Amino acid sequence: MERVLIIDDSDINLTLLKHLVVKLGGCEPVLFDDPLKALDWCREAVPDLVIVDYMMPGMDGLQFIQAFRALHGRAEIPVLMITANDQKDIRYKALLGGANDFLTKPVDRAEFDARARNMLALRQGQKFLADRALHLQALVDEQMERIRAQERELIFRLSRAAEFRDPETGAHIQRMAHYSRLIAARLGLDGATQNLLLQAAPMHDVGKIGIPDYILLKPGRLTPEEFEVMKGHARLGYELLAGSASPVLQLGAEIAHSHHEKYDGSGYPLRLAGEAIPLMGRIVAVADVFDALTSERPYKRAWPLEDARQFLLDGRGAHFDPACVDAFLAAWDEALEVRAHFRDEEVPPI
Repeated sequence: MERVLIIDDSDINLTLLKHLVVKLGGCEPVLFDDPLKALDWCREAVPDLVIVDYMMPGMDGLQFIQAFRALHGRAEIPVLMITANDQKDIRYKALLGGANDFLTKPVDRAEFDARARNMLALRQGQKFLADRALHLQALVDEQMERIRAQERELIFRLSRAAEFRDPETGAHIQRMAHYSRLIAARLGLDGATQNLLLQAAPMHDVGKIGIPDYILLKPGRLTPEEFEVMKGHARLGYELLAGSASPVLQLGAEIAHSHHEKYDGSGYPLRLAGEAIPLMGRIVAVADVFDALTSERPYKRAWPLEDARQFLLDGRGAHFDPACVDAFLAAWDEALEVRAHFRDEEVPPI
């Protein structure tokens, strides 16, 4: 059922136009003798055709069309204006103001039928194209979500590939990623950025794929020479992920390269300091170190939570960005919930 809005200050004209609209079939006439009330109705409802008289008190037809077209989503709806036969100057103004066609007084039934049907056909075409566009957009959104889901799975599996060669766990990458999002939220970053960080953070150590086993799996302290090789995983991770068109992989490259930098400039690989370190790298540094300290591994026991908390406070302004430490500690209760949710599998006794 298509709604036809009719605005005329004459009851006789309203009755006549209503009768003509009903004869079209499949149409619901909506009548107003006051253009201001009709405009109020249009703010909530969307007509398929507007028929408006020019001569009306308070607001003439030209003014109504201008106000109607200014409403959101009303720019393309067909409008028929009713004018006297000698008001050509009004017709020109109406065309410029947004009218699509005209009817002259007295309204001829055959002419009304033809012009109204043409305008309604135009409206049906508009609605078909709009529905088609929405349908196509839904298909595109569905495909994009499928691609994003596949990308997320690939990223997680890539992250796990590095973890399989390292005595870390899948739970570790989940925890540190969620810790990172908590910090980002407390720093006031928007939701899209938080989610991007959640997806990219697990790739922070993907460069360990390129570190030899005798170093990566060594149970004791590394020699200075071995540690230099180990530090290369930051560069390797960056080179593996850089240059991608994917925003997630781009951010993963930045995090892989910067999460071992220290706020005082003593980190690696570039010895960046302060805000020269990318913010996401500063965030992940806090999340990664905290989880590493509080996780039990075959070669070490987990630190008590309060000891790890104190380590972050002691490193505030030296190892870590003070704002990131403060943000993490402000989300302490949420962090404990993350830790409880993503628990490690059973670790063999030391």
